[in-house]
Amino acid sequence: MTTKMKHCTTIALSITMLSSCGIYKKYETPTEDSALIAEYAKAQEREIDSTTFGNLSWQEVFTDPVLVDLINQALENNVNLQNAKLNVDIAQAQLKGAKLSYLPSLALAPNGGYASFAGSDFIGTYQIPLAVSWEIDIFGKLLNNKRSAEATVEQTKAYNQAVRSQIIGGVANCYYTIATLQRQIELNKETARLWAESIEVMKNLKLDGRLNEAAIVQSTASYYNLLASITDLEVSLNETNNTMSLLLNVLPQKWSVSSQATLTMPNIVRAGVPMTELAARPDVRAAEMDLAKAYYATNLARAAFYPNLTISANGGFTNSFGSVVMNPGDWFIQLAGSLTAPIFSRGKNIATLEASKAAQQQALNNFEYSLLNASAEVSDAMLVCQKSDEKVGLLNTQVENLEKSVEYTQELLTLGTSTYLEVLTAQQNLLATQMSQLACEHTKTQAVINLYQSLGGGR
Repeated sequence: MTTKMKHCTTIALSITMLSSCGIYKKYETPTEDSALIAEYAKAQEREIDSTTFGNLSWQEVFTDPVLVDLINQALENNVNLQNAKLNVDIAQAQLKGAKLSYLPSLALAPNGGYASFAGSDFIGTYQIPLAVSWEIDIFGKLLNNKRSAEATVEQTKAYNQAVRSQIIGGVANCYYTIATLQRQIELNKETARLWAESIEVMKNLKLDGRLNEAAIVQSTASYYNLLASITDLEVSLNETNNTMSLLLNVLPQKWSVSSQATLTMPNIVRAGVPMTELAARPDVRAAEMDLAKAYYATNLARAAFYPNLTISANGGFTNSFGSVVMNPGDWFIQLAGSLTAPIFSRGKNIATLEASKAAQQQALNNFEYSLLNASAEVSDAMLVCQKSDEKVGLLNTQVENLEKSVEYTQELLTLGTSTYLEVLTAQQNLLATQMSQLACEHTKTQAVINLYQSLGGGR
């Protein structure tokens, strides 16, 4: 075997060894490490169904014109979303820098001076050099930096989508919370008005000797307790209005929301959570991109064991060649190559590689947990939707019966066959159930919004 053939064989073996350690290999979803991640990888290969709940545009889910306008304002003005978009711009700029690293670097450094020796006349020298330096990416350092920057861009885009989804869901939640609180305040005020009328009736019955003062005092105390509860609701309403203002990045103000605003409930109850929908969640995608970045960091730690090859060239115009000064000047050019290999830093490189591997395992664990967490969130939201719907039906029936109970006890009181305590108890039970009814309806609305958000909705 000739010397040239031996050199070729050595180079081929070296490249094969480098490839086997993964320096040049692009990140792939690690399906062999987890059955859950393997299922996720298969889901990514399936075609996205645009009709599923999480893939609907937010305009298809939230159709109230007032709410649509508020969401548009939030998407335009929200500071968190603006910062998320800027993070995408930053990542793209860093990616551009990583790509430009493949190109040679140029530097122009003109210099000159005057010198005199032993009282002689000053002699002027000058140099106008152009330096070119080019790092040859034999061992994948620039490649892995570029790929890591690409993963960062994808990660920031996923975070941007997550923030966008949170803002849409946050505005919708505030909107329907304001409507619910207004209905609860209206209900309490109407109930207070009826209780005030009942107290007047009781006072007339006392004059007839059919009730004692204790009944009136007890009813009056309950009336003022109801008025006090209205103040708590008004505080909550003001706080929710302020939260809406923050989402829209404006000064605190009262928002015009109809108390009758309701969210149309889509038919979304299913037996399980499809992995294709979890794979579309931005936080899951961001967690995988974090794993990809850790993978490329490990590749860079491996590449640190190998030398750097740099080719440089200097050329330009000068009137000084070494100790010779000539006037006028002339052109010059210099070529050089350098190979820098680590010798005494091997221990540090080994430690860096071990730390990179540990960080990569952490990123893998976090990625798998993000899938589990996403599945739990979606499952919880789906069950709340289903059970809230059932509970609302039961509370509706309960309210109907309690309304009859209040009517009957009031009639019996006027006839003298019932006591003030029975009337008061019936009214309190009716109000409590009506408040529970409104709260349950709101819980159902929130569950639908949270489900849409947990599926990554908001495109």
